[in-house]
Amino acid sequence: MKQSAREEEWAAWLRLAMNGDAQAYNRFLIAVTPHLRAMARRRCDQYGAPASEAEDVVQEVLLAVHLKRATWDTTRPLGPWLTTIVRNKLVDSLRRRGRHAHVPIEDVADFLEAGEVSSDAADRLDTESVLARLKDPQRDIVRSISLEGKGVRETAARLKMSEVAVRVALHRALKSLAALYRSE
Repeated sequence: MKQSAREEEWAAWLRLAMNGDAQAYNRFLIAVTPHLRAMARRRCDQYGAPASEAEDVVQEVLLAVHLKRATWDTTRPLGPWLTTIVRNKLVDSLRRRGRHAHVPIEDVADFLEAGEVSSDAADRLDTESVLARLKDPQRDIVRSISLEGKGVRETAARLKMSEVAVRVALHRALKSLAALYRSE
């Protein structure tokens, strides 16, 4: 792998900084920050994160570089090391913020309706025994929405939960049921 002249210069400055040269470290930080910012923005686009996330990631990367610079193998290229730190810090940031894809229940309601079930399938898939494997409140939510045909709002009010919590619990319950069904 060939390093660019720019990366070679950054690597030289970081090596000097690791040996105590404060001016070289300052040059390194000033030169590498715009590159890190551009890389963080690209990664944010790639992961579907808001562009505003990039600056926070850059600050975390700079801190990580400062704290972990002694772990960089000076015989290896600097670019991949920096790229890995950017990726890891963005993933950490997304995890901390709890970024999840949310699908409104209305978008999948048609797929949740049960169709005609043959007697063989009914015997094999005893509803109550399967539901008994779910935890509360997942069991109550699946029973209410999928079996009794109640709405998310009505189920949430009855269980004293938010609508979002009901949707999340329903999604997780259906995922668990699908895994149970496949295993049997």
